[in-house]
Amino acid sequence: MLKALSGGSFSRDFTASIVVFLVAMPLCMGIAVASGVPPEKGLITGIIGGIIVGLFAGSPLQVSGPAAGLAVIVFEIVREQGLSALGPILILAGAIQVIAGVARVGGWFRAISPAVVHGMLAGIGVLIVVGQFHVLFDDKPLSSGLSNLMAMPGQLLGLTNQDAATAFAVGLVTILGMLGWEKFRPASMKLVPGALVGVVLGTLVAFALGLPVARVVVPESILSAITPPEAGLMAQLLNPAVITTAIAIAFIASAETLLSAAAVDRMHDGVRTNYNKELSAQGVGNLLCGFAGALPMTGVIVRSSANVQAGAKTRLSTILHGIWILAFVALLPWLLREIPMAALAGILVITGVRLVSVAHVKHLFHLYGPLPAIVWAATLICVVATDLLTGVLVGIGLSLLELLPQARKLGLKVEEESRGEAHEIALRGTATFLNLPRLSARLESLPAAGLIILNVERLAHIDHTCAEMVREWVERRRKAGEPVELFGATGKMRQFAA
Repeated sequence: MLKALSGGSFSRDFTASIVVFLVAMPLCMGIAVASGVPPEKGLITGIIGGIIVGLFAGSPLQVSGPAAGLAVIVFEIVREQGLSALGPILILAGAIQVIAGVARVGGWFRAISPAVVHGMLAGIGVLIVVGQFHVLFDDKPLSSGLSNLMAMPGQLLGLTNQDAATAFAVGLVTILGMLGWEKFRPASMKLVPGALVGVVLGTLVAFALGLPVARVVVPESILSAITPPEAGLMAQLLNPAVITTAIAIAFIASAETLLSAAAVDRMHDGVRTNYNKELSAQGVGNLLCGFAGALPMTGVIVRSSANVQAGAKTRLSTILHGIWILAFVALLPWLLREIPMAALAGILVITGVRLVSVAHVKHLFHLYGPLPAIVWAATLICVVATDLLTGVLVGIGLSLLELLPQARKLGLKVEEESRGEAHEIALRGTATFLNLPRLSARLESLPAAGLIILNVERLAHIDHTCAEMVREWVERRRKAGEPVELFGATGKMRQFAA
C-alpha cells in the first residue's frame, strides 16, 4: 500500500476510485432494497468491502460489496427468519470462507462448471426482474419468484391507480435515462456510469415535480444503522437452519467472488489473483458484515470492470471508493432521502436483465454441444422455481454426466520439458473439472517469457469446464504478447489454435 502511495499510480487509482464510488452508490442501495432490508445495510457492506477487504484482498483490482447474486437468498432469509438472523448467518459464513482460504481450497471454486455459474446468475436475474417490477409501482415483492411472475399482469392493469402510475413513470424515466446515456454518451464522459445518470434523472424529476412517490429511508447517522447480533449468539450459531444457510451463502459467495476475480484477471495484464488470499479476505469482510448487521458481500464484476476501465493500478482505488461511500453517507444523508424507490427498482430491473446472458449459453452450445446448455437451462429453471441452492446442486449434478463416458480413465498427467527458449507442456489422459485446480496452477506457473508449446496429442478428452479455463489462459497469454502454440489439437482443442 505504501508503494501505491509513493509510486506513479496514485493519480490513476484516485480517479478510478471516484468512478467506482459513483457506480457503487446506487447499486449498494438498490441491492439492499431487492434483499428486503433498509438501503443503509447495503451501504455499510460497500464501506466494509472497500476499506477492509480492499486492504487484505488477493485480487488487486477486484471491488467487493453487496451483490445481486445474493439478493434472492437474503430476501428469503429475512422473510422466513427475520432480519436478526442475518448477522449470525454471515458470521458463520465468513468464518467458513476464512478457513477455506487458509486451507487453500480457493482454486476448487474455479472447478465449478461455467454453465452452472451462469445458469445460477441467469436465474437470479429473472428473480430480480420479476421482484423489482413490483417495486416500480411502489408495491412490495411477493414471497416467491413464481408468485411475482404471475402477479405482473395485474400490476400493469392497475395503472389506473394514479400513485402507482406516477411511481412507474419515475422508474421508466430512470431506465430510459440509464440506457440512453450508455448508448449516446460522449467519448469524453464514457466513465460516467449509466446507473448514476438514471438515478439522478429519476430523482430530479420526482423532486422538481413534487411527485408523491416512496423514497429511500436512511438514518441521520450511519452508526445507528449498525445492529450487532442479539444476545444468545452462540445458540444461534448452533441452529441447524443457520448452519445450512451459512454454508449455502459461503459457497455461492465464494464461487461468485472467485469467478469474478478470474474475469477481472482477463481484463488487465498486472498482478494475478491469489485465490486463497482473496477467499480469506472475503471471509473477514462477511464476518464484519455479520457483526454490523449488514448484507453479505462478494467480489462484483460490474464495479470491478469499472475499476479496471478507469485505469486503476493497485488496491488503493478499492479502498478509496469505500472511504468516499462512508464520507457521502456521513455528510449527505439528506440527499439520499430524495431518491425514489422506483428509481432504484429501475436500475435493478436492468441489472437483472443483464444477468441473463443468452450469449454465454450460445457460446457454450457452439463450442461444447448441448450438455452445457442443458445444465445452464436446468440451473436457471430450478433457481426460479425452487431456490438458489437447489438450482446450483441440480446444475452440479447434471454437469457430472460429462464424466460418465470417461469414468474409468479420469487420470491426467502433466509433463514439462524445456527446449532452449521454448517450454513444452504435454497433457496425457483426461482433463476434467476434477483436475482443473492442479492443471490451472501448472499453467499459471509457466515462464512469462518465451514460446509455450501445449502438446495435447495424447489428451483423450477435455470437458467444457477445463476447456474454458485453457481457452482463457491461451487468450490471456497471446494478448500479453506471449506466444502459445498447440501441437496435436483436434476436436474441441482446435479452437485454441485460432
